Amino acid sequence: MSDKMQNLLVRTASGVVLLGVVLAAAFTGYCGFSALLMLITIVGVWEFYQLALAKGVVPQRCMGLIASLLLFGASYCALESVVGGRGVGMLGFALALLLVTVIALIFFVEVFRNKENPLLNIATTIMGVAYVALPMSLMLFIPELLSPGTWNPWIFLFYLFLVWGNDVFAYLVGISIGRHKMSPRLSPKKSWEGFFGGILGSLAMGAFGAFVVGGSYIMWIGLAFVVSLSSVLGDLVESMFKRDAGVKDSGNFIPGHGGMLDRFDAFILSAPMAFLYLLIIYLIELI
Repeated sequence: MSDKMQNLLVRTASGVVLLGVVLAAAFTGYCGFSALLMLITIVGVWEFYQLALAKGVVPQRCMGLIASLLLFGASYCALESVVGGRGVGMLGFALALLLVTVIALIFFVEVFRNKENPLLNIATTIMGVAYVALPMSLMLFIPELLSPGTWNPWIFLFYLFLVWGNDVFAYLVGISIGRHKMSPRLSPKKSWEGFFGGILGSLAMGAFGAFVVGGSYIMWIGLAFVVSLSSVLGDLVESMFKRDAGVKDSGNFIPGHGGMLDRFDAFILSAPMAFLYLLIIYLIELI
C-alpha cells in the first residue's frame, strides 16, 4: 500500500471517529457538549504554546492552562445556571475571581523565572487564553442564544455545519475553477473563487438550518454569512502562526489531520463573531 493511500485511510478513519465524538457530545446534552469544548481548549492551548516555543518564546504553559480552565469553568457555571437551573452562580463568580488572580500571578511568576524575553513570555501566555479558551467558552452560549432555556443538539450541529459547509464548498469550487489566489503567502491553495463558493455553501446550510431547526430564515442566513467570513479569517490566522513558527501542523493529536488547532481553527474566530451576532439578535428581540 502506498504512503498516499495509507495516509488517506488514516485521515478517513480519524475523521469518522471525530464525527462520532462530535455527535455523541451533541446528543448527550450540554454536559457532553461542554466536555468536548473543554478538551479542545486544553489541547488547543497546549498546541499554541508549542508554536510559541518553536519561535523561541517560553510561555508559562501550566499557568496558561490553569487560566484557560478557570475561564471555561466560569462560563460553564453561567450556562449551567441558565440551562440546568442549578444555583452555581457563586461558584462561577469564585472561578472568575480565581482567573483574575491567576492572570496577576503570571506577571509575578515571570519575575522569578529568569527567562529571556519576559514581555513576550507573558504576552504569549495570556494570548493562549484569549486565542483558544475564550472562543471555546463563548461557543458554549451559541446554542443557548438560539434556543434560550433549552438544549437542542441540532442547533450545535448546524453551527458546525455552517463552518464545515463553508470549508467543503470552498474546496470544491476552488479546485474546480479557482484561479485568483486569495493569500499566496499564508495559504497558497486558497482562491477568491473558493472563498465566494464557501460563502454560498454556508448560506445554503443556513437556510437548511432554518428549515430543520426552526427560526427566522433571515437570522440563520445572517449567521451563516458571519460564520463564513470569520471562519476563513480564523483559518488564515492559524496558517500565519504556523508559517511564522516554521511548522506544517500545530500538532499530531488527530491522526491524518494534524493538531486540534488545525481541525478547529475556523471556530476560533467564528465562535466570538457568532456569539456577538446572536447576542445582538437576542437583545433586539427583548426590546
